[in-house]
Amino acid sequence: MGVKEWIIPQEKVFFDLLEAIGDNLVAGAASLCSLVDDYRDITAKRKRLKEIEHNGDEAVHEVYEALNRTFITPIDREDIVALASQMDNVLDLIYASALRMDLYEVKAPTKPMVDLADVIRTACEKIDTAVGLIRNMKNGDRVEKLAVEINELENVADDLLNNAVAELFKTNDSIAIIKLKEIYENMEAATDHAEDVANILSDIVAKNR
Repeated sequence: MGVKEWIIPQEKVFFDLLEAIGDNLVAGAASLCSLVDDYRDITAKRKRLKEIEHNGDEAVHEVYEALNRTFITPIDREDIVALASQMDNVLDLIYASALRMDLYEVKAPTKPMVDLADVIRTACEKIDTAVGLIRNMKNGDRVEKLAVEINELENVADDLLNNAVAELFKTNDSIAIIKLKEIYENMEAATDHAEDVANILSDIVAKNR
């Protein structure tokens, strides 16, 4: 086997692994939307989301193991680690949001929950698409466009959080304020990490054009 033939499969595995993490992230975001859109059997849905989150952890571990076995990588090692880790952070916060809805016994989803979940899902879908595009750096302009759109979604989530918290403080139910504020903040934090993913993707494209 020549050097070229040995290198190419090693390159492909990292893109495969990163795309698997992206696909799993979309599944997690879709699961969160399903939970708030059809607010029944919350514990069962939260447990299903935990399985998705666990799958994400395993996929990230596979990335680390592949890096330990591989000398040559298609993009910088630190970028592979950062991309996998930040996608995992998004999924962790998606699960944290659902967990608190369940543990805090939230009786019904609020409009900010539904709106934030939708923003998260859209951001995750764009991340998944962009991750699939970095196999070929000729797609750099498309990746950059998606990164800008993900950043814009973070701004939307930030506005949703600010408005939702402002409305909460117009009420007198201090317990509800504490519960809902924490859930909103976790959901918005997921979009913060989605923005971090977008920035990493932009950096990867800039370094590999």
